[in-house]
Amino acid sequence: MDTPVFEPLPVPPSQLGESPFWHPDDSALYWCDIPGRTLNCWHPGRAQHRQWAFDTEPACAAPLPGGALLLGMRDGLFRFDPATGERTRLAAPPYDPAEERFNDGKADPQGRFWAGTIYEPRTAPKAALYRWAGGKLDRVAGDITTSNGLAWRPDGRTLYWSDTKAHVVRAFDVDPLDGSLSRGREFARFAPRGDGQPLETYGGRPDGAAMDIDGGYWVAMFEGQRLLRLAADGSVTRDLRLPVRCPTMPCFGGADGRTLFVTTARQGRPADELAAQPLAGCVLSLRVDVPGLPVNFARP
Repeated sequence: MDTPVFEPLPVPPSQLGESPFWHPDDSALYWCDIPGRTLNCWHPGRAQHRQWAFDTEPACAAPLPGGALLLGMRDGLFRFDPATGERTRLAAPPYDPAEERFNDGKADPQGRFWAGTIYEPRTAPKAALYRWAGGKLDRVAGDITTSNGLAWRPDGRTLYWSDTKAHVVRAFDVDPLDGSLSRGREFARFAPRGDGQPLETYGGRPDGAAMDIDGGYWVAMFEGQRLLRLAADGSVTRDLRLPVRCPTMPCFGGADGRTLFVTTARQGRPADELAAQPLAGCVLSLRVDVPGLPVNFARP
């Protein structure tokens, strides 16, 4: 395991940071604080932090052409204009928002927006994966509890999708023309935490993910205090130790795509852990050798 020096962004920590992406037009990093009900933006070139507050939780975001964003929120999918603060609903939630909400979401290379849900009681695999395209929201997969880990291989023909609670990452073949999925299979599986097992010996469960240009799948291991890079065969090629227990999602950014950003969480963590890990909730950054794939723009 490597222990590199991650640097925090100079902004207040999030309760549960998620869905970071680097916006090439803004030269800025965007991310959501789900329970904090805010969308955040950091412009490193002018050292500016912007924040937008909502009445409900934003969980995932993708850029739209022209400067707006597509937001997956508890109450549906929305077009959001950061310049005016205007929010326009594109689709109603396809679930009961009293017990489910959108979670991880990203656009694919064709501009279709994919968003999974989380079944908040976490007592049954009732969450699902949806695809927004052509003004229509379709359910494309299901039978999980906590949807995470969305990423596409560089050729766009393989989709990765994880169920965090089950400690499993799945892979699917993707038809680039219609976005249909086939040949679902297990890509990686991780050991669950045993009864009474100390967190110090637990490897974590797969949360959000990102893809580098060489096809490396970078996955945040929630409660495992590490970030893994998996090869196409699911083997671990890098294991980076983090200064916080709960990373949530990586992404790549900066002008050359070689800055690795990682959102993290502090919500619900024990007081002694937070005292020992003051960077919990911060967005961490690290320079890496291999660039990541640029963010895909959604095209509704």
